[in-house]
This record gives sequence, structure tokens and C-alpha cells, in this order.
Amino acid sequence: MAEELYFIKTNPVAAKINLYNKLCREEESILNYLDDDKKTSLELIKKKVQENVDSLSKEELLHIFDWFNSKFNGDHEEVKTQLFVHGIDVFYEISSSNNVQIFQEILSDYEKYFQRITNHIVDPEKFNQFLIYGIFFTGFINKEKGEENILADFLKSEYKDLYSFAEDEFNSKKTEILSKENMYNHFTDLYDSMKFYKSPIIKLYINS
Repeated sequence: MAEELYFIKTNPVAAKINLYNKLCREEESILNYLDDDKKTSLELIKKKVQENVDSLSKEELLHIFDWFNSKFNGDHEEVKTQLFVHGIDVFYEISSSNNVQIFQEILSDYEKYFQRITNHIVDPEKFNQFLIYGIFFTGFINKEKGEENILADFLKSEYKDLYSFAEDEFNSKKTEILSKENMYNHFTDLYDSMKFYKSPIIKLYINS
């Protein structure tokens, strides 16, 4: 099974107008992608979109993704464009199943240590803290392989505790992690994409 991880910024105003109108115009089309009690499910989705698209559940978002994917025949770039027009901006994605699993493992270790459980809607400040940890953790892999990790070096003086925790975690998993693909560029790219962003981030895991 393919695993993908999407990171989403929303535009509630665009969703309130464009996505809501699309849902109203094409009710019969989206009903095919909803679970039991389809009419009730659709009315609930429409209500949430009108109030704030961020209130959609993970399952409701997945239904919308499936619907758009079918409407545009699986054309990935067109699906992303149309979602953007309708208030759902997929601004970053990890499409390799192996990389998704590694990312989830790093996130799981971080959550266990800091006792923070993130659901699909993430506070941007807290998520940035995790990304900085990820930059440090994967930066140690770069260092071990003699590669550059400029951003990790730049951030470490400001985030000494995170740096220390990442170093301990790397040392405890060194043999295992060095055999896997490094995620450093994913963490730095994500950090650059959202370091000034203040609204909630949606993290959507898709198993297809």
C-alpha cells in the first residue's frame, strides 16, 4: 500500500465561498464518497465549511480528497490546483512510503518524550518546535556522513535543549537510522515553508 503525508494550509474565506458552492452544486457527485447516512454527512461537511474549513475531521477531509481525485482522474497537479482554489492548500507532501514511515517514527519519539500528542490539526508554533528537533536529529546523520547541515548549526545555540535531546536520540538509534534514507531536506524544506505561518496546519496521512 502507498503511504503519503500531506501538509495543508487552509483559506477559510475561499473554502466558505468556492468549496461550499461546489458542494451545493455537485451534491450527487460527492455523496458517492461519503459513509453511511450520506445526506446527513454532507450537510455536516457543508456546515463546517461555511463556519471554518479547519473544523473538518480527518475522515471528512479524506472524503473530499477522494472526490477531487476522482473528478480530475488522478491528475495530481490538477487535484492540488483545484483544492487550492477551493481553500485547501497542499503546500508540502512526502510521497515515499519509506520516508513517511521514518517521519512518523521521528514524530512518535518526539511526542513520547514531550508528552504531546498531535492530531491532524497542528498548532504551528508547536509543530515548528518539532521540525527544529527533526532538523537537529537528521543533521547528526549528515554530520556522520560528512555532509553539510548549515541550518542545524545555525539553530542549535537558540534551542539547546532540543539539540541535546536530538543528540541523545541519534546516539541511541545510530546504527538503525544510518541505514535509512535521511530526511534532513524534508525537515528543512518544511521549516522554511511555515516558519512565519501563524494559522493551524493540517497533517493528513493517506494510505491508498
